[in-house]
Amino acid sequence: MSKPITRDKLVDMRRHLHAHPELSNQERETSRYVQERLAEFGFDEVEVVAGTGVVALVEGTAPGAEDGPTLAYRADIDALPIEEANDVDYTSRNEGVMHACGHDVHTTIGLGVAAEVLRRRDELAGRVKFIFQPAEEATPQDEPVGAEKMALAGVLDDPKVDAMFALHCQPALDVGTIGHTGGPVWASSGLVDIEITGKKAHGALPHEGVDAGLVASQIVVSLQSVISRMTDAREACVLSFGEISAGDSYNILPERAKMTGILRSLSAEVSDAAETKIRQMAERIAEGFGAEADVSFTQGARPVHNDIELEEATVDILRDALPDGTLVDFPPQLAAEDFSAFSRRVPGCYLFLGIRNEAEGITSGLHTPTFDVDEDCLPLGVEAMTTALLETARRRTGQG
Repeated sequence: MSKPITRDKLVDMRRHLHAHPELSNQERETSRYVQERLAEFGFDEVEVVAGTGVVALVEGTAPGAEDGPTLAYRADIDALPIEEANDVDYTSRNEGVMHACGHDVHTTIGLGVAAEVLRRRDELAGRVKFIFQPAEEATPQDEPVGAEKMALAGVLDDPKVDAMFALHCQPALDVGTIGHTGGPVWASSGLVDIEITGKKAHGALPHEGVDAGLVASQIVVSLQSVISRMTDAREACVLSFGEISAGDSYNILPERAKMTGILRSLSAEVSDAAETKIRQMAERIAEGFGAEADVSFTQGARPVHNDIELEEATVDILRDALPDGTLVDFPPQLAAEDFSAFSRRVPGCYLFLGIRNEAEGITSGLHTPTFDVDEDCLPLGVEAMTTALLETARRRTGQG
């Protein structure tokens, strides 16, 4: 591929991916599409990792390339179990599945950057590994998934990655902008499961039983004080319960109740402290009513923190290369992302890509059925990340 990748080509790839979304660990056609495009661009060797993940390497030919760094760029490829409500030509053709988090955009930009870096390999003083990752949206489970599975499979090795980059759609930012956070990016995510065991009794005779539903209600309300009164107000932490169930008859006090929620924080230390307090409070409240509380936590994604030195250097590179006003400050988010599986092993820089266009009605949030993007974000994302990779490699070989 000798000519620069065009906006039209990027739009075509993005719309194909958007129309054919696949759930976590089911991204077989998406993986095949990525492999086909990489071959089209001129990649000779492409590796399939962790089931549906794809990895490709570009070896630079600039002076000093053999001694230069190995950088990596990550794009996630999976979609969400959401029924799309957009009336567009490229709407999802897979019922109940939608690219509602912009992974179609991420994959397209990853492909575009791969094409450009390969085309400009004579400017690359090092090498770049492109990692197309499955199952970013997968929920916590007993065995590693997503980024953790790819990391354990060795994608950061052979050659060893020195620094890693990623870009994520952000509907709070206008198209034409790129946000940087100055350190923390995404929160940790953990599941909180609490099961209450009481004693059944007729609703007319509550004194003869232990109402697990009442105990659960008390616990849900009381646990909010873990955030409001037991956590430093300067530390971001969120506890929310989205599932509560108890009982099977309107006139029988339930013997069991179950609650499942999420705990989010930008700090592992804050999350650990909150877990201890949640467990203590739930058990003691249940005991006070004569019930038992079984509390368990399932670790999901860990906090994503940028390497400060790498982020600052990348922002400086992009400020010099892109129009004034493109780089903007953006606050850390309490949603979660599994990029931390990479960035806790090697220095990482994770940026946000503006996709919002209020004049065109493109304003919906992530994980909503009307999510869409202004496709002008595509060439900007490719230009920005190609520039960041080439210039970072150049500077690290002492040429900058």
